[in-house]
Amino acid sequence: MNYDVIIIGSGPGGYVAAIRASQLGLKTAIVERESLGGICLNWGCIPTKALLKSAQVFEYINHAAEYGIKTAEAEADFAAVIKRSRGVAEGMSKGVQFLMKKNKIDVVMGTGKVKPGNKVEVKGADGSTSELTAKNIILATGGRSKELPSVKQDGKKIIGYRQAMVLPEMPKSMVIVGSGAIGVEFAYFYATMGTKVTVVEFMENIVPVEDEDVSKQLLRSFKKVGIEVMTSSSVESVDTTGAGCKVQVKTAAGMQTIECDIVLSAAGVVANLENIGLEETGIKTEKGKVVVDEFYNTSVKGYYAIGDIVGGQALAHVASAEGIICVEKIAGQSPEPLDYNNIPGCTYCSPEIASVGYTEKAAKAAGYELKIGKFPFSASGKASAAGAKDGFIKMIYDAKYGELLGAHMIGANVTELIAEIVVARKLETTGHEMLKAVHPHPTMSEAIMEATADAYGEVIHL
Repeated sequence: MNYDVIIIGSGPGGYVAAIRASQLGLKTAIVERESLGGICLNWGCIPTKALLKSAQVFEYINHAAEYGIKTAEAEADFAAVIKRSRGVAEGMSKGVQFLMKKNKIDVVMGTGKVKPGNKVEVKGADGSTSELTAKNIILATGGRSKELPSVKQDGKKIIGYRQAMVLPEMPKSMVIVGSGAIGVEFAYFYATMGTKVTVVEFMENIVPVEDEDVSKQLLRSFKKVGIEVMTSSSVESVDTTGAGCKVQVKTAAGMQTIECDIVLSAAGVVANLENIGLEETGIKTEKGKVVVDEFYNTSVKGYYAIGDIVGGQALAHVASAEGIICVEKIAGQSPEPLDYNNIPGCTYCSPEIASVGYTEKAAKAAGYELKIGKFPFSASGKASAAGAKDGFIKMIYDAKYGELLGAHMIGANVTELIAEIVVARKLETTGHEMLKAVHPHPTMSEAIMEATADAYGEVIHL
């Protein structure tokens, strides 16, 4: 079979690229070895949000009295929570199947491997092989849970995020290694459901890529709900010979042993580069990533790479944007290269975290003179009415020209607020314009205006 475009991998990079290619009149095929939608739809973004929603509902019921509502004692049906999450994921995957049919994209099930001469070899689950050819081949093979040498996953007692989504029963205790988005989301979920959770983080702060003020606030919020956090600490070994796990943790004060039922390794993701034909085709890699230019051309003409296997943030929305840019360039259009400094990051623990642009530390290191404003949700009428006063919005501006350098939010539903900042930065909005854009009252979003007012010494409600 001969195509204009073949894409290997149907995650949010691959399937979005396939749809855009079809829209642009290119004959397109997509190769997938497991389920349409990739990790994001099946084992990542979507099912985890379903789990977190169940935890949030459980939390609401347990605090119903604070809202003047009397309820009987709530009980979490862990198996039913897991089942709901899987159902949501399956529904989304079927949605992608529909989109493939609607856009007349050929779906080839099997493991894809690039070969020289613009060819893709596909090995089916039954061992059969077929060969496809295309003028353009896009690699979108994604990533998987990173394994630490000291925390070897066995899938039972030491698990990755996939197993964490489908545990047969709720553990009484859990140690989570790593406090990035995956680690803190599962920490919130399991702690809310009733598991005793300890988070071990190698860096000085949890959620270490975030602004330090956000990290400190999340630490306070986690401690308040009984999540134990150990920073500047590392897991040296895990003994699984007994009924549970004995975790040896190295801290500034010395070695500690923590006993638990399950250890969740959440130390990030690693790119799926093995056995996809990179060496045979001559495609260059560096530091575990495929080397690409601003339009995702690899070192070999006619071969492209997007998503978690290239440099840049390993996020679903980044992969989608890269896929669209890559395909538009293939189709002869003139897309704008992606601005990796205007990518929003969202973490869905409670309170939620959302950020974009420079942190305060990074802005200072870049040589900017800053105007910084913060507005706590404790001063927000909407947050008080919702019973969600934890957190704040922090706005960072260039003092000289008023450029909006970054925004950092922690609080209820802040992941829904960050897009305003992304659009504002894209439009090169200044602090003055943000301040004078009237925000609706009462909303969580008016804290953006108030934090900006604080930066310029004009805050009203503080």
